[in-house]
This record gives sequence, structure tokens and C-alpha cells, in this order.
Amino acid sequence: MQSARFIPFRKQDIVDMCSQELNNNTQQTSFKQFCDLLASLIHYDYHATLESLKNNYAPFDPNSDTRSLAPVSADQKAQCQREFAKDFAKVLNAANFEVITNEDLQDALNEESLFKVRLEVEFDDFEEVVFYRRGESQLTETITSFWGLRKKPLHFTNYDRVAVFIRFKDSAYFKAKNKTPMGFEPSSTIVKLFQNVPKADLEMLFPNSEVRMRPIDKAIIGSSALVGGAVVLITKLGASIVLLLALFAFWGGFRSEAVEMTQQHFITFAIGMGVFGSFIFKEWSKFKNRKIKFMKALSDNLYFKNLDNNAGVFHTLIDAAEEEDIKEALLAYTFLLKSESGLSAQMLDEQIEAWFKSKYQCDLDFEITDALEKLVRTRLVTCSNDVYSAINLDHAKTILDERWDNLFQYN
Repeated sequence: MQSARFIPFRKQDIVDMCSQELNNNTQQTSFKQFCDLLASLIHYDYHATLESLKNNYAPFDPNSDTRSLAPVSADQKAQCQREFAKDFAKVLNAANFEVITNEDLQDALNEESLFKVRLEVEFDDFEEVVFYRRGESQLTETITSFWGLRKKPLHFTNYDRVAVFIRFKDSAYFKAKNKTPMGFEPSSTIVKLFQNVPKADLEMLFPNSEVRMRPIDKAIIGSSALVGGAVVLITKLGASIVLLLALFAFWGGFRSEAVEMTQQHFITFAIGMGVFGSFIFKEWSKFKNRKIKFMKALSDNLYFKNLDNNAGVFHTLIDAAEEEDIKEALLAYTFLLKSESGLSAQMLDEQIEAWFKSKYQCDLDFEITDALEKLVRTRLVTCSNDVYSAINLDHAKTILDERWDNLFQYN
């Protein structure tokens, strides 16, 4: 399994871990002050991205509780959707999410699912579908069947976080198909965030997924109905059916002996048909109740996996992206600060990854390029002949403090 870019430690933990790598208490105290300044500036940088996401999502936010000053045209809404999609993808990348490719998605739909409900998704309803994941692990779960008599281990890929971006087609498409959208609006954009999703169960995250009976469920209900129906026909309608067949045979010339039908025969036949009709209704209700049970299981499963919806998603992701940026910058700066002669990007990358593996038993693919670009841009790190060096802590704090003081210059 490929190492992930995500750093599975909290920002505060990374601050403490990096601080322990420094020589003395004075340097550790100065480093934590540096961390506060750097985190505040990165937080400010992400504020502009958050405002852009909010403004572009507002025209099609299904949970909006504010008024609009003027109606939004279709062209304006389309432009907002494009800008939102672009910013949303950038934030997910900064938060170290990976795109789930169409090939991965198709593989997931073909894999054996842990969630024993068959779902069908109408992919033609979507104008755009993008799934993102973060945190991948291989897990094993015991699956029971035949009323618990048979057990088998199932190995599967699990995603810690899955973000979903879906844009539906316009109303003209649904009118042409004579289809009424259920649970969503045409041309709407839906964003959702889930946790602990097995790769094989990704289809349950689609908003238009529909429950379908599995072949085994249809076989159980069908065989039950067939056996029960045969018993009802034989016990309640057997004699009446034989009598009716004889009557039809006499009318058709296949029988010479006349058949006498009394009022009692008709009453018995009517009662039998009533019983048979009740049986058919009971079996139909059983089928519907089983489907409702599956839908409830799907709803319960999603309830515990859903972390956020719509505008809440990008608020959560902005925070995640901000934390990842801070952690990457702090790690790169710390290891450069420890190095007396500086390091190349590759050497720095290898040192950080080896440090995580040896000291914290954590395999990851450190995002060295982003970290160094950020540090060079803020003048905390210098580069000469592809060798990077960190400026001392006091100078770094002075630079960050000056930048903070100059964020707003309105007079």
C-alpha cells in the first residue's frame, strides 16, 4: 500500500514533537512562540479561501437561511459553481486528500460489500462526480451467513475520510427522462464528508442510490411465497378448483357428465379466494417490509459515518488544510534548523520520513515541495545551489511579527 501524504498527528502534538528535537528549554520556548506566529499567519491566509468558498457556494446552498439582495442568473450560478469546484479541489489537496479515480470507483462497486444491501446508482444523473479520500488502511472483519452458522474473514480497504463532490444535471434532463428527483434538486451541488468508509461500500454515499433486493433475498421471499401459496391453494381451494375444472371441461365438451354447482360450493370458493388474496397481500407486505428494513439499515449506517454536509464540509476541510500546512512547515523548518550545513530537498524529505518511521512507527510520504515553497516564500528558509538552510529563531520571529503587523495598512 502506497504511503499517504497525511500526517496523522495533531498540530499541537507536532509542535511538541519538534520542540523535543531542540537543544535546550530556552530554544524550545522560542520555538513555541515561533509556532504561534506562523500558525496565525497561515490561518489568516486561509481566511480568504474560506470567504471565497462561502461566496461561491451561497447561490446554490440548500441550507441557506439568509436573503439574497438580487436574483442570481443561470450564468452567474454556473460561474460560481466552477469557481467553487476549483477552490474546493485546492483545499482538499492542501488537506492531503487524494482523488479516488474512476477506475478505483468502478473496482469498489464490483468488490464484495460489507454492507449486505444491494444498491444501484444512476450515474447518468450527475454532471460531475469526484470522490476524495484520506487515510487508507487494510482491515479484516468476520462476516456471518446462514444464521450465524458460517463465518469467514473478509479483508478490505478502509478509508478514514471520504469527501464527496457531486453536481447534478439540469431540470431539462430529468424532464426528458420523465423522472422526478428524490432528495435533491436539479443543477444542485452537494458536498459531504464521511468517516470510516470501506472502499467496497462507496456506492452508499451517492445521494441517489436506491435499495435493490439481492438474489438471495428474492429467492428466500419467492420460495416462501411459492410453498405457502401452494399450501393455501390445496387446503382452501383444492376441492373448489377441481369442481370448477370439471365444470369448464363439461362446457368445453371434454366431459359428458353434468356438474352440479350449489350455493355452498360458490360460498366455499369465495372464502378460499379471500384467504388466497390475504396470503398474497401478506407476502407483498413482507417484501415491502424487508425493503424498508434494508433502507433503515442504510440510513443507520450513514448516520454514524456522516461527519458534515454542504457548507459545513468546507469549514471542516479548511481547518484540516490549515493544520496540514502548519505541520509540514514546522517539520521542515525544525530539521533545517538542526542542520548546520543545510540540506537538499531530497535529504530533508528522507530525514523527516525516517524520523517518523523510527521514532513513531509511522510511514508517510512527506509533502516536501509544499513545505519548502511556503518557508522560502515567507523568508524563513534560504536556498543556495539547491541546499536549503533555516534562519535562526529570533530572526524568524522578527520576520513573522513584521508581516503580521503589516497585514492591514489602511492609513
